[in-house]
Amino acid sequence: MKAMAYARYGGPEVLAPTELPAPKVAPGSVLIQVKAAGVNPVDWKIMAGNLDGIMDTTFPVVPGWDVAGVVAAVGFDTPEFSPGDHVYSYGRRDTVQGGTFAELVTLPVAMVARKPRTLTWEQAAGLPLAGLTAQRTLDALNLQPGETLLIHNGSGGVGRIAIQLAVHAGARVIATASTRNHGRLGELGAEPVDYGDGLVRRVHELAPDGVDAVADFAGGVLADTLVLCKPGGRHASIADRSVVEHGGRHIWVRPDARELDRLTALIEAGTLSVDVAATFPMQDAAAAFEASMAGHGGGKIVLTEFTA
Repeated sequence: MKAMAYARYGGPEVLAPTELPAPKVAPGSVLIQVKAAGVNPVDWKIMAGNLDGIMDTTFPVVPGWDVAGVVAAVGFDTPEFSPGDHVYSYGRRDTVQGGTFAELVTLPVAMVARKPRTLTWEQAAGLPLAGLTAQRTLDALNLQPGETLLIHNGSGGVGRIAIQLAVHAGARVIATASTRNHGRLGELGAEPVDYGDGLVRRVHELAPDGVDAVADFAGGVLADTLVLCKPGGRHASIADRSVVEHGGRHIWVRPDARELDRLTALIEAGTLSVDVAATFPMQDAAAAFEASMAGHGGGKIVLTEFTA
């Protein structure tokens, strides 16, 4: 099968089209024909070797944890799905090797959920990691109706989903973003503010007494978080482990089809939407990584099938 892979750590230049054997279909697993694969910052951070001390790596590595596609085959004792089913998944393994930037990927059935009918392949591929991360973060914060939530990096893929989930939960949302993204965040239900110097002052203009909870999807903002949180307020971060030393939660999302089903229900009820900023054919994954590394927000970056 065709895949995008790298044989050593590095930047986008190490990623190249590679011919690899098709993955086997073990009992309790699903072979998926990849229609689209989401690009996430963790993909190129792993490629750079940043998680080498946390996860075992076997080269060559096919990156990618997000996928949407068609079931091509199932292992025996896998009654949950049949060939032809439309599915999506956050397919993180405990080791780094066989990812979703390929024509085919095999995943344990416990990670695989039925694709929301109302989403395109590209939108579905952009939802799993971002959606599950946002959902787990808000679950950890135990947000209550009427509370005020501050989101750092509201314009990223995780932030946009978190805004919608928090608004659905009845919270008031203040979200940081560059000015050019303010309009879209307002449409999603947030009160946008510019990030960077002066953030504490800008947030206090909107919430003079501070905020009840903070979701950090940016990193490097702990000092502002601690100033802005009310006494007894809660905070969580996906980017700064040191929050634990200050009473916060560090979030590392787990693959779980049942949690994806929660997101699917919100999608199909019209409560949740997925913004796709750009798509690239699979063979242009290096360019997609460069776009992700530029970090200008605007929604998810997604890879589509290999073109001839």
